[in-house]
Amino acid sequence: MRTTRVTIRTVAADAGVSVAAVSKVLRNAYGVSDALRENVMASIERLGYRPSTAARGMRGRTFTIGVLLINMENPFLPSLVGGFKRVMGKAGYNTLVGVGEARTHVESALIESMIDMRIDGLLMIAPRISHDVLETVARQVPVTVIGHHESVETAFDTVNSDDSAGGRKATEALLARGYRDIAMLCPSARTEKEGQVWYEREKGYRSAMADAGLSDRAQVIRVSEQPDNIYPDLTKMLGRTQDMPDAFFCWSDIHGVPLINLARKNGLKVPGDLGLVSYDNTASSALPLVELSSMDQKPQELGRIAADQLLTRIKGRTGTRHDLVMPELIIRSSF
Repeated sequence: MRTTRVTIRTVAADAGVSVAAVSKVLRNAYGVSDALRENVMASIERLGYRPSTAARGMRGRTFTIGVLLINMENPFLPSLVGGFKRVMGKAGYNTLVGVGEARTHVESALIESMIDMRIDGLLMIAPRISHDVLETVARQVPVTVIGHHESVETAFDTVNSDDSAGGRKATEALLARGYRDIAMLCPSARTEKEGQVWYEREKGYRSAMADAGLSDRAQVIRVSEQPDNIYPDLTKMLGRTQDMPDAFFCWSDIHGVPLINLARKNGLKVPGDLGLVSYDNTASSALPLVELSSMDQKPQELGRIAADQLLTRIKGRTGTRHDLVMPELIIRSSF
């Protein structure tokens, strides 16, 4: 038996309002009263109505936003995406999430698929694609980028933690506790540096060490980001017999949490033998047996600002925004 398809006209008849009124509610248009919205939404829920994305795209907006993630491994991401989706949801938008697996060709294919679905905007979080590709995408759809600093870019918007200031703050906190041989733990070097998160944090670290007259003691140790390689790399580093730092600033909890666990497993006292400050303030850093001091990027605020950037772009804003959120050091017992 074929089920009769529920249309916008079905919803309008059930709610006792015009098709135009239902359309206004679906578009979250200005001037819709709370009573009308509640009445129409009750009919939509009762009837199980699903707006046709294709039809909405032909009329203009699809009220669908794409989100591209670099991977699913960083525990910092759920809070960011959650903050973004809440704002977009209140504005009447659905969110499609794609995972790029830190591979350029995968990210590019996902972006093309989302654009083919006539998304109204795209949020990219730490994309690994080139600047030229970002500009090309931004000519087709409004784009906001998180995790890549482009302060002079005019084609797309960005919102980031002030990573340079965060790296400085973290290093200054260690200096204030009396540490002097402070190293920074970074992901393995890549050819592209300028604008990337780890590089901005490294600039802050080096700046703080220079201001303390310790440029000659600054050292950046690079280890793998891959889960299977992190512990072997950290084990090798902690096994150094010479030039072992007395403190580390870790660019991310991705390395900070394994480092504090491995250091204690190897009999090192943290703090005492080693001081640690990390970045991201993920849930794992706050666990009672971890207690890792970490820079809070305020991910929900980043998500909220990203949503506002896209919404205002969709509504016609032409000027570019490059917003920074000041991170906050959450002090625990690791230094």
